[in-house]
Amino acid sequence: MSEPVIRPATEPVVSRHAPGAGLAEQSSSKHSPPEQSRMVVSPTDMVSLLGSGDEILKVVEEAVASDILVRGNEITITGAPAQNALAERIFCELLALIERDQPLTPDAARRAIDMLATPPADGQRPADVLTLDVLSRRGRTIRPKTLNQKRYVDAIDSHTIVFGIGPAGTGKTYLAMAKAVQALQAKACNRIILTRPAVEAGERLGYLPGTLYEKIDPYLRPLYDALHDMLDEESIPRLMQAGTIEVAPLAYMRGRTLNDAFIILDEAQNTTPAQMKMFLTRLGFGSKIVVTGDVTQVDLPSNSHSGLKVVREILGEVDDVHFSLLTSEDVVRHRLVGEIVDAYAAWDARSASATAAQAHADSPRRFSGHTGRPARGLRD
Repeated sequence: MSEPVIRPATEPVVSRHAPGAGLAEQSSSKHSPPEQSRMVVSPTDMVSLLGSGDEILKVVEEAVASDILVRGNEITITGAPAQNALAERIFCELLALIERDQPLTPDAARRAIDMLATPPADGQRPADVLTLDVLSRRGRTIRPKTLNQKRYVDAIDSHTIVFGIGPAGTGKTYLAMAKAVQALQAKACNRIILTRPAVEAGERLGYLPGTLYEKIDPYLRPLYDALHDMLDEESIPRLMQAGTIEVAPLAYMRGRTLNDAFIILDEAQNTTPAQMKMFLTRLGFGSKIVVTGDVTQVDLPSNSHSGLKVVREILGEVDDVHFSLLTSEDVVRHRLVGEIVDAYAAWDARSASATAAQAHADSPRRFSGHTGRPARGLRD
């Protein structure tokens, strides 16, 4: 793909679609005379750049205050200089995605725009983030979809122990599983070990009906589901029978040394500090550990502390241990999941503030007589 040509334009133009969210920003810059620039794109790339029914173009117009006109293979942008420059950067990044054979969807366009809105200090481009292939199977490729997800994937490559901490739907477990399968296929490890705490059964499974497999299967099912997404179904039983892939409750890790393995601890917020220490000290030579969890969804009894909540205070300064923090902006499920995460975080903050205020109001005070004056000894 040839680089788009960007040059000044002089004639007034009108946008194909009225801009949306950018109108407020445009009105704030109404005292600045509008400027124009023009981009010339190859006709082949222009078809992908605009999207079916101009769906990609509409996403760009919603993000900037400038007017955008498409005529043939030319894009003319009219507006404040800063907004024009943003629109040009957006189009250039989308063209870079097309050049790297990344399917250009409205979701990919929005994610690229979000990254450009707050450029990262390390200078990573949206095209670099959205085209990083982690694992491919049957024409389907697993890639990070946000900057934090790419940093998480990069950290797994460069560190021995990585903690992926974030809310539901941020891909922390799924990407870790993809990296584990990638490592196995590249012979960077000899086996994959997947584990979770069976906290709902107190890790005392004997009283539950059925065989051992039937007792622990419900707690490990999400890990099996991810495996089936990444490996051929007929190969999974063979690999598990050979011990190349092992899925087991956390309690079964005690007393072991795990060499040449890619080890994932999922739902780590449901470990106690003692269990977390036990798990991390299973690390053997040639192994890598990824620990994932959501500290806002702890299922432990109220009198127990989460090992995931305290481990950062303990290991935060240890070399070759990395903590990747994901947020609601990294949610890759339905858009409502991110909004639900934010709504609960806001509710928790309000509840904590109300509790603190009530505790302050209920704190005992000493008074003297009916005047309401503080008793002697409290004035100082």
